[in-house]
Amino acid sequence: MVEVAVLGSGAMGSLYGGTLAASGCGVVFIDVWKDHVDAINQRGLVIEEPGGAKTVRGARAVSKASDAGTADLVIVFVKATATEEAMREALPLVGEKTSVLTLQNGLGNVEKLCKVVPASRVIAGTTGHGATLLGPGKIRHAGVGDTVIGELDGSRSPRVEVVATLLKKAGMTVKISENVLGLIWTKLIVNVGINALTAVTGLKNGRLTDFPEMEVLMKAAIDEACTVAKAKGVALEIAEPFEHTRNVAKKTGANRSSMLQDILAKRQTEIAVINGAIVEEGKKLGISTPINALLTSLVLVRQQTYEEAYEGKANA
Repeated sequence: MVEVAVLGSGAMGSLYGGTLAASGCGVVFIDVWKDHVDAINQRGLVIEEPGGAKTVRGARAVSKASDAGTADLVIVFVKATATEEAMREALPLVGEKTSVLTLQNGLGNVEKLCKVVPASRVIAGTTGHGATLLGPGKIRHAGVGDTVIGELDGSRSPRVEVVATLLKKAGMTVKISENVLGLIWTKLIVNVGINALTAVTGLKNGRLTDFPEMEVLMKAAIDEACTVAKAKGVALEIAEPFEHTRNVAKKTGANRSSMLQDILAKRQTEIAVINGAIVEEGKKLGISTPINALLTSLVLVRQQTYEEAYEGKANA
């Protein structure tokens, strides 16, 4: 039985799995990208830090969860659009005492996981770290932040304390929240303010705060999200969402957001569960969200035109 299985080992999954493995934890990475899996198995995982690169060895990587064995803890980092399907395929990881921790972006991941495993097994959380996938077996740790986790019922259980201790041993700053819904919405609002804007403009996170035009759009998108959250009765974990998001953008300034990374790699993004989620929740409540609707539409069109856009040629 492995201690930790990382389901979805892209940039963030590799960061957490690699950091845990470096602390002596038994880790298995699970990812569908064969080149990445092979590179980790053959050469280890390279993590670039501001002070230099380190290579983490000793962790295994597999393409199928059924090849991993059961785990004490499954950390879910797959794209939100794949959560339910990936968890169903990963059921061989789940033993009698396995906990499942989601640190994913967007809304709806907890609900999707609870369709597959009992809600009593699920721990929710968010991460303030930033990471970029540089190639097979290589990532850049581009921003440092808190990891906040909590039980769905708000209790401070022994198992959430165990998970927090595991992450702290790996050198991460960890907090336990008794307001997991507010926690998820708080992270969502940060992503609402950063991800789509970087995806549309191609800017790194920190550059958003260099342009007044970007800050106007960021604030408008965040204000809409806050209005929706308030109408739903969600208690956010922060007093000033716009200032908080600006600070996150600055702290992860050298990072390309996950959504921009998806755009650059011509992959489907998580726009539907971030800005798109604000639009959908707004519709249910009769709240207009035009800025988030615009950003969602722009990213969706970009996804559908990867082979057409930015060809670098002007028509005669």
